[in-house]
Amino acid sequence: MNESMQGGKKAQRRAAQGQNRSSRRAARAEEARSDEPADEAIDDVAQDQPSEPAPQAKPIRPTASPARLQRRHRGIFISFALLVVLPVLTVAGYLFFVAKDQYASNTGFTVRSAETSSASELVGGLSSLVGGGGGASNGDVLYAFIQSQQIVESVQRDLDLLGHFSANWHSDPVFSIWPDATIEDLLWFWQRIVRVSYDAGSGLMDVQVLGPTPEYAKAIAERIVSESEQMINQLNEQARRDGMANAQTDLDDALERLRTAREDLASFRARTQIVDPQADIQGRMGVINNLQQQLAQALVDYDLLLQTSAENDPRVRQAERRIEVIQARISEERRNFATQDVTVFDTDYPRLIAQFESLMVNQEFAERTYTAALAALDSARSNAERQSLYLATFVRPTLAQQSEYPQRWLLTGMAIIFSVLIWASFTLIYYSVRDRG
Repeated sequence: MNESMQGGKKAQRRAAQGQNRSSRRAARAEEARSDEPADEAIDDVAQDQPSEPAPQAKPIRPTASPARLQRRHRGIFISFALLVVLPVLTVAGYLFFVAKDQYASNTGFTVRSAETSSASELVGGLSSLVGGGGGASNGDVLYAFIQSQQIVESVQRDLDLLGHFSANWHSDPVFSIWPDATIEDLLWFWQRIVRVSYDAGSGLMDVQVLGPTPEYAKAIAERIVSESEQMINQLNEQARRDGMANAQTDLDDALERLRTAREDLASFRARTQIVDPQADIQGRMGVINNLQQQLAQALVDYDLLLQTSAENDPRVRQAERRIEVIQARISEERRNFATQDVTVFDTDYPRLIAQFESLMVNQEFAERTYTAALAALDSARSNAERQSLYLATFVRPTLAQQSEYPQRWLLTGMAIIFSVLIWASFTLIYYSVRDRG
C-alpha cells in the first residue's frame, strides 16, 4: 500500500517537471518569433544604407588569476619574524623581566675663582703684548678629572665600586660588570654609570650617577663632590705657591733692573764728571744769553754814538770793535755747544744728552716696575691667606625614590625602530637584486 502511494507521488512530480519544461520551451519560441520582424527591419535598413567597414574589435586580455602566496613572500615573513619580532621580544623580555632596577642621583656644581695680576700686568699689560695667554679653565680641568682613572680608583677604594656592580653579573650581565674586571674595565664602566654634562660658557656642571640602590647612588655622587673639592683645593694651593713664587721672581727681577739702571747712571756721571747735563746746559745757555744782552746794549750805544759823532771818531771805531768781539764770542759759544768735547771721553753735548735721557728712562721704568712688583707681592700674600678657588655646589646629591633606569620603554622603542630599519634595508636590497637579475 505504501509502495503504491510513493510510486504515485513520484509519477506526479515527473509530470509536473515535464509540464514546466514544456512551458519554458513555448516561452522561448514565442520570444524568438517576436524578435524576427525586428531583425528583418534592421536588415532592410542596413541594406538601404551604404556599406561601411566594420570596426575591428579590441583584443580582450585574459583575466588575471587570483594572487597566491609565493615562496619569496614566505621568506619575507620569516625574515620579519627573525629580524624584527624576535629581537624586539628578546630586548623587551630582558628589559622588563631580567634587567635590575637602577636609581639615579643628581648633583651640580661649578668652580669659582679670584684672579690675581702680575707686576708686568699692573705696569701696563706687558704680558698680553708679548703674547702671553691662559691655559684651560678650571672647569675643563674638573670635567676631565671626574672622568679620570684617579677618581675611579678613589671611589673603588672607599665604596667598593666593583663589588656592588658585579653582584648581579650572573642574572643581569648587560647592566653589570664582570667580577674580575681590571681598573681599565672599571674606568670604561664608570663612563656608563656617571654622566657629566658641562657648559663651557657658564661653567656649570651637572653630574648624574646610577646605582643599584638609591643610597649607593647618592654615596657615589657625594664622593664625586668630595673628590672634586679636594682637587680644587690642590689647585688652589698650587696657585698660591705659584702666585707667591711668580711675585717674588718679578720683585727680584725689578730690583735687579733698578739696581742696574742706577749703577749705569752713576757710572755715567763719574765718567762725564757732570751730575746733571741739563743744569750744565742751562749754565752754558746763560752765558750765551748774557752775551746776547751785551750785544743788544752795544748796538744801542753804537746807534746813539753815530747820531752825535762822526764816522772817523775813535769812539765809533771802538764801539764797532766791541760789537764784532761780542758777535764772534756768541758764534764761538754756539759752535762749541754743538761740536766741542765737554768730557774727557770726547763726547759732545748732543750725544751726552741722548745718553743721559736714555739712562733716565731706564731708571724711571725700573722704578715703576719695582713699585708694581711690590704691589703684586703684597696682593699675592693677601690672596695666599684666603681661598681663591672653591667649588660652589648649587645642587646637592639627591636621593631617588623610584627607579628610572634602565629606560625600558625607550630602549624597546629604539629596538623596534632599528630592527625595522635593518629588516627594510635587507628587503629592499633583496628585491633590487631580484629585479635586476
